[in-house]
Amino acid sequence: MLFEAFTEAGIVGKLVMVQAFGTIAMGLLCAVRPNERLLALMRPLSLAAIFGGLCSFSAGIAIVLRGIAVSTEAGRVGWSQVAIGASEPFVALLVTFLCLAVAWLFVCIGVWRGGIGAG
Repeated sequence: MLFEAFTEAGIVGKLVMVQAFGTIAMGLLCAVRPNERLLALMRPLSLAAIFGGLCSFSAGIAIVLRGIAVSTEAGRVGWSQVAIGASEPFVALLVTFLCLAVAWLFVCIGVWRGGIGAG
């Protein structure tokens, strides 16, 4: 399902998901080689993922609302299609927050190992 969502996503959705997977890579690096410099990079990377996910979600909802507005027969909107369209923006948001959760768990491992925040 995740691969299908990735292939069907637009360019913004794909960039957001790739960037979110980058946070996992940074978190894993923090777990393997924990240091303050990597932690300092992890914080703005996490913020970028959050804002990117929210931006992608907002753009997706705007597209769905625009599709409803331009329907030729406003009373005949196919609500099942609206539900399907409205569910797609949640995928990028879900992937973003899932990746952030995993990435910060890796950072927790680095902190636990004693390489970050000891000073």
